[in-house]
Amino acid sequence: MIDARDVRKRFGALEVLKGVSLAVAPGERVALLGRSGSGKSTFLRCLNGLESIDGGALTVGGIDLAARSPDLKALRRKVGIVFQSYNLFPHLNVEQNVTLAQRKVLKRSAEEAARVAGEVLTEVGLADKLGAYPSELSGGQQQRVAIARSLALSPALMLFDEITSALDPELIGEVVGVLERLARNGDITMVLVTHQLGFARSISTRVVFMHQGLILEDGPTETVLNAPQTAEFKGFLSAVLT
Repeated sequence: MIDARDVRKRFGALEVLKGVSLAVAPGERVALLGRSGSGKSTFLRCLNGLESIDGGALTVGGIDLAARSPDLKALRRKVGIVFQSYNLFPHLNVEQNVTLAQRKVLKRSAEEAARVAGEVLTEVGLADKLGAYPSELSGGQQQRVAIARSLALSPALMLFDEITSALDPELIGEVVGVLERLARNGDITMVLVTHQLGFARSISTRVVFMHQGLILEDGPTETVLNAPQTAEFKGFLSAVLT
């Protein structure tokens, strides 16, 4: 699903990704951990074509993102991304937020888009909120709508960028519950950027630790979290747990 080899990305003089190599198989659920500025969110944005790479090779869902003109339309049909800030349209109700991309990207009819919206909103526990507007929802509910919007496009790969970090603790459980249900399906590959170890443990099958633009540790979730090998990862875990 993902084949990254020596991926590099810089912003001006600042090199954010310094040679990231990572292979993710279909159905894997990978948590990207690391301090702020480690490059994990930038790498996630490269996977969805929101940032172009400056060096190396990157293929996602069979699409070459190192090409001069990558097929981003095809990529967006295969890859969904959910951000920390929800990014819902405030002037559209829940159903309209979930149907818009279906009609624009997949060219579904209004009737088909509405049917799919109903299905994915039921999946995230919000079937009763079709007519509600974002301002009428809690943060946890808005994040679940954002997840439903991505699910409606039937992606093979879902990317989640710190999706629980803006939520109160009691709302995090709502979102984690949705991802746990998705994980049980086993059909969608997931890459999650998070600082929260509980979230990583409950969702991921694999943990990747990034530090200063490089991957320092990579392995099965419990193995990596219970037996960190590098001083940098030990320091990160100590800071998160204290």
